[in-house]
Amino acid sequence: MLEHDRPFTRAWVLHPDLKSDQSRRAAEPALAEGVALADALPDLEVVGANVVRLPKIHPGKLFGKGKIAELKDVFHDAEVDLVLIDGPVTPVQQRNLEKEWSVKLLDRTGLILEIFSDRARTSEGVLQVEMAALSYQRTRLVRAWTHLERQRGGLGFVGGPGETQIEADRRAIDDQLNRLRKQLAKVVKTRELHRASRAKVPFPIVALVGYTNAGKSTLFNRLTGADVFAKDMLFATLDPTMRKIVLPTGDEIIMSDTVGFISDLPTELVAAFRATLEEVLDADLIVHVRDISHEQTEEQAQDVHAILQSLGVAEEAPIIEVWNKIDLLEGDDRDAVLTQAARMDNLFAVSAITGEGMDTLLAAIPDKLKDPRSEEKLTLTFAEGRKRAWLFDAGIVTDEVQTETGYALTVYWTQLQKERFARL
Repeated sequence: MLEHDRPFTRAWVLHPDLKSDQSRRAAEPALAEGVALADALPDLEVVGANVVRLPKIHPGKLFGKGKIAELKDVFHDAEVDLVLIDGPVTPVQQRNLEKEWSVKLLDRTGLILEIFSDRARTSEGVLQVEMAALSYQRTRLVRAWTHLERQRGGLGFVGGPGETQIEADRRAIDDQLNRLRKQLAKVVKTRELHRASRAKVPFPIVALVGYTNAGKSTLFNRLTGADVFAKDMLFATLDPTMRKIVLPTGDEIIMSDTVGFISDLPTELVAAFRATLEEVLDADLIVHVRDISHEQTEEQAQDVHAILQSLGVAEEAPIIEVWNKIDLLEGDDRDAVLTQAARMDNLFAVSAITGEGMDTLLAAIPDKLKDPRSEEKLTLTFAEGRKRAWLFDAGIVTDEVQTETGYALTVYWTQLQKERFARL
């Protein structure tokens, strides 16, 4: 092993495959995603992983006695510190399994929360994660909020100074709640200012969305020339980034890179990051980036659409699909993807790494932004100079006459531009 500043936490990943669950994901790819989630935390070393077939869920301990005993020997021999279960685990199941195996245990929600906490950079992001963790931890007073003493990122589920008493946990949670309520009250005001400033931007907003690790940040960097952290890792970036770019046609747009989605995203995080994803709700065009080389690309696409709906994105919202990572395809698979993309107006096959297909995508964006327009008469006072400037910056004024009290304008605009103008 390489030398490190601190020892790794030795982790083992289990994916429960419940036979009675007709909607369950394919076990092996799901296990691989669980391992990738674990690998996204710098302090973990995954020493083993396996699928556990379950005829039924045992309410108290999730698994049956025989399987628990078998896994206990495996974990002991492998010197496992932490067991990660790629699925939901109740507080009772968590406590019982930890006693049986003498290890710490995290379910999928806890692991994702830990990753988000380790990666969040903005003050708003940190607050949102802590609120989500509060919601998750209220019923799980185990190891108790050791992250209050942390020296690194993360929530303290992994590592930390050890367990504290239940009473201390409750006090810590109450203190956290009071502190977060006050801070979030300030954040709400800031968020309203940000939304107002976004509404004043006359340029169309194009939002990149997609399953985590689909290559959104790499594509964003290729399109904008930005230097957003991009790595072959789940949730490599969390905080949204926006950049203005000039298209080959001369049109200017605002490109937004958002947090990656994932199946079974904790409901606490969907609610907490709703504000972070507001630019998706306000976007003139949504670009759904897919890793077309992934064996479960269709299932990932369904997960993204489900989360978009839960965020309130209308079904009729303008969306195009970008099938990324075609550089990883070969032979007939590659030919089939390129042929399908050539036949469909709202589908583009690209490689964010090599740049293949990017010119076609960039050339198509202006046309996708051209929603049906209507002509309308507006009257502005001299005091509404900012609104008048917004209209001219957007290039939608076709006629203007100065009056005694202000300006009489004729505008030719889309419904989205009209709604944005109304929020100025």
